[in-house]
Amino acid sequence: MDAKTTNNKSSTLTVGNKNYDFPVYEGTIGPDVVDISKLYGQAGIFTYDPGFTSTASCESKITYIDGDEGILLYRGYPIEQLAEHGDFLETCYLLLYGELPTPTQKADFDYRVTRHTMVHEQMSRFFQGFRRDAHPMAVMCGSVGALAAFYHDSTDISDPQQRMIASIRMIAKMPTLAAMAYKYNVGQPFVYPKNDLDYATNFLRMCYAVPCEEYKPNPVLARAMDRIFILHADHEQNASTSTVRLSGSSGANPFACIAAGIACLWGPAHGGANEAALKMLGEIGSVDRIPEFIKRAKDKNDPFRLMGFGHRVYKNYDPRARLMQKTCHEVLSELGIKDDPLLDVAMELEKIALHDDYFIEKKLYPNVDFYSGITLKAMGFPVSMFTVLFAVARTVGWIAQWKEMIEDPSQKIGRPRQLYTGATQRDYAPISRRK
Repeated sequence: MDAKTTNNKSSTLTVGNKNYDFPVYEGTIGPDVVDISKLYGQAGIFTYDPGFTSTASCESKITYIDGDEGILLYRGYPIEQLAEHGDFLETCYLLLYGELPTPTQKADFDYRVTRHTMVHEQMSRFFQGFRRDAHPMAVMCGSVGALAAFYHDSTDISDPQQRMIASIRMIAKMPTLAAMAYKYNVGQPFVYPKNDLDYATNFLRMCYAVPCEEYKPNPVLARAMDRIFILHADHEQNASTSTVRLSGSSGANPFACIAAGIACLWGPAHGGANEAALKMLGEIGSVDRIPEFIKRAKDKNDPFRLMGFGHRVYKNYDPRARLMQKTCHEVLSELGIKDDPLLDVAMELEKIALHDDYFIEKKLYPNVDFYSGITLKAMGFPVSMFTVLFAVARTVGWIAQWKEMIEDPSQKIGRPRQLYTGATQRDYAPISRRK
């Protein structure tokens, strides 16, 4: 890969009475970075950066975020343009190959994904091993990891052809597995995919169709689902993506790496944020109770926190939130939901957040999770499925990042260091001599 360039600048680190010089690299956009890869070899010390907030773990050409300006780019294209004018599979192609497809390339890519949506028939028996009330994310962790046991012909990561086959399979089969997890959870029969439907419509049909009646797709809901997938397709080096890269750096097969990413996404501080936001809106209940909760949010001694506001990276309005707000209104209007108390609370909270000095000073703007929970609930998904849908969307980002890492000759197995604060060396004593 190695597209980074030096800018004739260097950084000097002084430790005691010794100076150490390190090169400074610049990307195409974004802040410069100091290359400290030889720090330990030269100075015998490490850096300490909990949460890796000031550490670039890799070089990437896929996604760029400017948190201060509220910008999200996929391969240079603003998320707003992709979500407004494109579809999810076009975004998948862009993330995987680096360019928007031509009409011929798009048709070929759609065909390849569509023809890989079915899963091995024995996978249905695999689901029967789970309790009927198993959390869908637990089912996803197990079933996605199990794909490596069914598709041996695409686990050789040194073969570019197998890497691409695995990539297509993951994008194609993830919605099928997600729908199976949903159907198993609600006690309904699995529904097979249909090749004449687009990606989002196919997914909704697999979730909501039943054998006893014909399924009638709703284009407004399908478009909303497609847009949700686009908005969540990738987000730079977040926790789950970093997990996929770290797993992949050991040479693990792609199915195992994606399963690891799903496990990380399951955490409430990551993929479960929209679920937490919805629960918070339900706890507030009505607009007249908002002042009470705003007061609690401002109280440093109160553990209550407003979920769906602020972001680890964005210090401005989350660009995905505007699109998600629009999508939310479209879905509620299509379904005839005019007086939704949760939406009323959400709208009032947003108004306060954009004008209240406290929120402005703290830069607590509504994020994408703020609206996505309301939208998914209106579409009929239970709260337990919210993170599963996130995983369906993020699979292409994980795969693109994994593929980029595998093809980067400078990438090494991930091995963070530590600041050790435990006991120093001591000698073993027989149990009879211990007091």
